[in-house]
Amino acid sequence: MNKTLRWTARTVVVTMSAALFGAIAFGYYTYHRAVDNLVTDDVIVAGDQGVPMPPGSPTLAPRPAEDTTILLVGVDSRTDAHGHPLSREVLDELRAGNADGEQNTDTMMVVHIPADPTKHAFAVSLPRDSYVDIAGGFGTHKLNSAYARAKNAKLTELLNNGVGQADAEKQATTAGRRNLIATVTALTGLRVDHYAEINLYGFSEITKAVGGVPVCLNESVHDKYSGAYFPAGKQTLKGVDALKFVRQRHGLPGGDLDRVRRQQAFLAGLANRIFSAGTLTDPGKVTSLVDSLTNAVVLDKNWDLVSFAQQLQSLTGDRVRFFTIPTIRPDLPTPYDGSAVEVDPAQVRSFVQELLADHQSSTGSGRTGKPEPPKKGKSSVVVQRINQTADEHPIDASEVPCVN
Repeated sequence: MNKTLRWTARTVVVTMSAALFGAIAFGYYTYHRAVDNLVTDDVIVAGDQGVPMPPGSPTLAPRPAEDTTILLVGVDSRTDAHGHPLSREVLDELRAGNADGEQNTDTMMVVHIPADPTKHAFAVSLPRDSYVDIAGGFGTHKLNSAYARAKNAKLTELLNNGVGQADAEKQATTAGRRNLIATVTALTGLRVDHYAEINLYGFSEITKAVGGVPVCLNESVHDKYSGAYFPAGKQTLKGVDALKFVRQRHGLPGGDLDRVRRQQAFLAGLANRIFSAGTLTDPGKVTSLVDSLTNAVVLDKNWDLVSFAQQLQSLTGDRVRFFTIPTIRPDLPTPYDGSAVEVDPAQVRSFVQELLADHQSSTGSGRTGKPEPPKKGKSSVVVQRINQTADEHPIDASEVPCVN
């Protein structure tokens, strides 16, 4: 367990916001260049997010109106944030195949930030292979397909109705994002206020901009699929190597769940690099970070990032906790989607509601929110968690947890 993990939620959702905040100090021109060039999309819709919700969807969990919930998404896209196909050279470097525009969501995290800085924030990872009801009437499939299924269906509809390719692609992509938001809302019971999406190439470039990210492996890895060839122990990764580290899933004992834990550890290292290495006080690094973000990130159009960054200045790292939703079997056989991660939506929603209750009432000296030991039997729930609480032994923030 690592103290830097307590910074994860803040770093995950506001890397782009922190860059803008740093840009303000750097100069008026840099700030406006960042804001003007960021890609936005109209994906947040009141009520049911604008798409049919899965049958039996719950009433959204109650919460103070001023709290903020963000859906952070990493997409396996062969285009940049502006929709431009990546070059063959870049695709080969990333081992990303062809620039076909397909957008599966490889990383999904819900981050809840309370308006009251004395209360705890939390981030919850959603494994991409979770087998869930997909919004929009698409049936039960892996969570990471919610975006692509809705996008492809909308694209076909629009093209058949005579809409031009460019306009159809844009509208279909918005439909995909909205469908993912609706699916996550139904699964977790949390209303999503803001959306942040990052693509493969942009992720690679961001790690270069901050000078690399420290990671640690329990054992050496040799994965021909992702190209991940790393020694055991501590090391600093950037660019394509960083991307290989977070994308590897073959050869990991826990499969998708191990991949989630590796992503969490990596984001902890990114937190360390951004907030402890002088990144936001270095004009050159701020410029590089802003440039990489404008080609990497898509945000909902109504998100005031500067105000959000200012709000987070009062949220200390020890008031952020990081979780993964409860899961059952990691190798659930499915009719059409191969092996998936089994989840019980009712247990997921109950888990999230307990987090809301615990973190809304906590002031740093309340409950730790430690999960109960897994129960035996078919209904057993395995709660994967990386967390550092006040009653545990803290580790220096410069260190990074070792993972598989």
